[in-house]
Amino acid sequence: MLYPEVRNYVAGNFINSSAETLEIISPLDGSLLSTVPLSGETELNEAVKAAQQAFPKWSAMPIKERVQIFFRYKTLLEQNLEELTELVHRENGKTLGEARAEVEKAIELTEFACSLPQLVAGEILEVSAGVECRLEKKPIGVVASITPFNFPNMVPHWTIPNALALGNCMILKPSEKVPISANRIAELLTEAGLPAGVFNVVNGAQELVEAICDHPDIAAVSFVGSTNVAKIVYRRATSNLKRCVALGGAKNHIIVLPDANIGLTAAGVAASMSGCAGQRCMAGSAMLGVGPIDNIIEKIVEEAKKIIPGENLGSVISKEAKERIEKYISEAEKAGAKVLVDGRNAMVSGKENGYYVGPTIIDFVTPDMAIAKEEVFGPVLAIIRAKTLDEALQIENKSEYGNAASVFTQSGGLARYVMENASAGMIGVNVGVPVPREPFSFGGWNESKFGTCDITGKSSIEFWTQMKKTTTKWNPEAGINWMS
Repeated sequence: MLYPEVRNYVAGNFINSSAETLEIISPLDGSLLSTVPLSGETELNEAVKAAQQAFPKWSAMPIKERVQIFFRYKTLLEQNLEELTELVHRENGKTLGEARAEVEKAIELTEFACSLPQLVAGEILEVSAGVECRLEKKPIGVVASITPFNFPNMVPHWTIPNALALGNCMILKPSEKVPISANRIAELLTEAGLPAGVFNVVNGAQELVEAICDHPDIAAVSFVGSTNVAKIVYRRATSNLKRCVALGGAKNHIIVLPDANIGLTAAGVAASMSGCAGQRCMAGSAMLGVGPIDNIIEKIVEEAKKIIPGENLGSVISKEAKERIEKYISEAEKAGAKVLVDGRNAMVSGKENGYYVGPTIIDFVTPDMAIAKEEVFGPVLAIIRAKTLDEALQIENKSEYGNAASVFTQSGGLARYVMENASAGMIGVNVGVPVPREPFSFGGWNESKFGTCDITGKSSIEFWTQMKKTTTKWNPEAGINWMS
């Protein structure tokens, strides 16, 4: 094994588990990286107990003191950037450039958490003579974060810095496919001075997720994954009277109009569909071409052919994922779509045991095809032709998802029309991957998100806190009226 066995991290210590273990295979080349325990309710109980014990002292600490730890942690992330990049590269299969960008985004998320004292300052108002009302944001207790395989470092940082800086204690359940980064995050948080028990990592699969949703002492759950599982987690967690925000899948549409800048559009569309091997919920996997755009499609094909598996295109996460993606391509072809660039049966020299799918572009896809409606989660672009912008928007609006939508055009009026009428939580104009930067929050609509508040940015503050309202009166000589 390239790395030591993955262990749970509870109360400031890595602990052994008697649970069954799972091998962690690198999708880059099929090599064995480590093993991970498939923990259950017993291990979760230990972590929750540690978090409960840490919560009173941690939550009582002024927020300006808590964030000093995250200033130090941000520095540690920067100092260990290359190591963290290599971890993501090996366990997820991203290119080194993509892995580095992921860690750099985690640094930005941590930086935002350092600004929280300025964003959660309480409010106070004299509402009557000598009577003051005061509002404060308080932590909610022990919380849990369940994260996916596609961003082993960034997505945990969607929740860790904000939830902890706001005074909560956390249980992180990383994907069992990519748990190595989570252990390193725990080590660096401890090195930064985070007290024992404030942050804990418990590894596992479905049984552990169910135990988190059911645990009576966990106050809130965040989840990122597929829509089917997001629905289950949201229903189960909220049925147990927990707060929950659950982010699901996506089918993001890129609308391309005839007046679009050809070079900008081709580069943006190709990068959106293939970045992170298409394994991101912001991937532009469906292109709605409006009117005469053959010249733009030709340029997109040209750009796609520059994307080479094993060079500037990483692997997909598993053999099963590769087979599933290639099945979507074959079924679309059989249904009458035309494959312009075929990424099936991709092979990388020296990494024959890796899991690669080349960039794939399929034209003349119809809205009823599975590849047009379902999340493929691979480097595949389905091109759907539309005669008018309104027809394109009708197709976009009918999608069950609503994570992101983009438009490529040089017309401000048409761009505004798309911005106002697309049914998605994140919109891009001449941007293929419209991920908001901090302090703007990340979150979609429809079946791409369940629950209130977004998972990052200012909106997340409301999710991780509860309001305490205090009314005081110290002047009996002022008498009492209806406001006092």
